[in-house]
Amino acid sequence: MTRDGMNYAPESAATETVVAPGEFVFAASHFDHGHIFGQAKGLAAAGGTLKYVYDADPARCEPLLKDFPDVKAVRDFREILDDDAVRLVTSAAVPNERCAIGLQVLDAGKDYFTDKCPFTTLAQLESARARVARTGRKYMVCYSERLLNEAAWYAGELIRRGAVGRVLQVLTLAPHNLAADTRPDWFFVKEQYGGIITDIGSHQFEKFLSYAGAADAAINFARVANMGNPGHPELEDFGEASLTLDTGASAYTRIDWFNPGGLRTWGDGRTFVIGTEGYLETRNYINVARDDGGNRIYLVDGKNEVEIECDGTVGFPFFGRLILDCLNRTENAMTQAHAFKAAELALKAQALAESQCGTAGTRPSA
Repeated sequence: MTRDGMNYAPESAATETVVAPGEFVFAASHFDHGHIFGQAKGLAAAGGTLKYVYDADPARCEPLLKDFPDVKAVRDFREILDDDAVRLVTSAAVPNERCAIGLQVLDAGKDYFTDKCPFTTLAQLESARARVARTGRKYMVCYSERLLNEAAWYAGELIRRGAVGRVLQVLTLAPHNLAADTRPDWFFVKEQYGGIITDIGSHQFEKFLSYAGAADAAINFARVANMGNPGHPELEDFGEASLTLDTGASAYTRIDWFNPGGLRTWGDGRTFVIGTEGYLETRNYINVARDDGGNRIYLVDGKNEVEIECDGTVGFPFFGRLILDCLNRTENAMTQAHAFKAAELALKAQALAESQCGTAGTRPSA
């Protein structure tokens, strides 16, 4: 287990290879966030061929180059954009820079796969929507709390098979490890990271839509605050939101940077889904005070109570499906509308929270 959430990059031997070497060439760029390693390794595990890496600080590419020694590190991002062999660029730039990079990638005739959050403003989202419509390229998002967690992924499969009946509510709890002394400067600048709901909240909103089979939602309530980090006044360390999905289901999330020091991993992420025929819980990363790890689903239905071990058994099917979607121009991994809607709802909830709670960095009165 690791407490380093910023560089958390899970691997699974169960991930299926969907293409032959050289059939799907991609590049990895902008290593500002460690999520780039999970994105690149996920694509490679599904058969993608990593050809280039790029970052303004070449040293940040070195951990990936150790695993892929034949990859070329370029000094100019334009070299990647100008190579017709590259079909997709995956990036994890500073959040408020992700959209501009994505627009360059789309204009170069390539698909784009960015770390969440994909945008920090609604204006960025609308520019991406327009560019996708004009170019026909994909602007995909690595909502890794579902796509790179086997229990979270398999929970969705069970729900779609009717394991809990019609979904009535999705509830997520997402504490994260702050480790402030290891974070880059941009992490504490509101304009750059976009706010806690915009950022790690986007994971949760994507789960809401996915698990409930929803296409949209109304935001009922949202709140952000700096509850315990006065030394970083622009940091929002606590957020929560309530939504009503267009299916009629309710959704609630609590997100925070208060993962305690005694926990062995970077966050005790949990999701609870209740339906008309049962309920399930995912324990994504850990079973507290037990040695059997996380990556588990607890399912209760009309007949049984079941514990499902997912570690190393489910893999990360999203990446293979994304590769095939890029090759075949299909939408089996994730629709473009879904990727954008999760981001849109997070941005709108962030704006609502700010309008209700005042500026970031304020602590609520006792």
